[in-house]
Amino acid sequence: MKWGFPESVSTYGGDIDAMYAIILYVTGAMFLVVEATLIYFIIRYRRREGGKADYVHGHLRTEIIWTLVPFVLVAMLAVTSAGTWLDLKHPSRFPAAGLDLKVRAKQFEWNVTYPGADGRLGTGDDFVKRNQLHLPTGVPVRLTLSAEDVIHSFFLPEFRVKQDAVPGMETSVWFEATKPGTYVLGCAELCGLGHYKMRGTVTVHTPQEFQRWQQEQGAS
Repeated sequence: MKWGFPESVSTYGGDIDAMYAIILYVTGAMFLVVEATLIYFIIRYRRREGGKADYVHGHLRTEIIWTLVPFVLVAMLAVTSAGTWLDLKHPSRFPAAGLDLKVRAKQFEWNVTYPGADGRLGTGDDFVKRNQLHLPTGVPVRLTLSAEDVIHSFFLPEFRVKQDAVPGMETSVWFEATKPGTYVLGCAELCGLGHYKMRGTVTVHTPQEFQRWQQEQGAS
């Protein structure tokens, strides 16, 4: 069994991993402090023969400290991660797309629409592949996600991409692959009895290989 994330193969994968590590270390340290304090109090104030309980009616300074410390930590995490999240999630900050694709989810498959020879979606030479996502390295890819029936979650672990596909909505997501290879496309939302088999394959080509593949699909 593997622990941790798979190897990152997208341009922003390192930023996501760094954010995850910071949050893990901060919350892990807080967990250890809280549990150590709890154990100390259990031992320090254990029942003793003849002991008598004292009643405490609050301690303003202590309450301010335990409120402010988590607030400051959470605020620091929010501020330090805001730039990365906006770059990933806000369409106005997306880079210019080198490849536009549409992905429509339904129980239990992913249908990917590719542009044909004219390079534009919504024209007569578009073609669709089921459970196959092909893309080139070194090119920002923008996906427009939608769902036909229930909520699905478009999940590419190696690319650090996870985005819900919601019926009645179109949601954009982008990433740029850095390494050719074959990877997994999964659904991370329980979407029905066949959820376990809603899987696809991501094939990352070199730009030349992708161009050849795209021409072959358009000719067939």
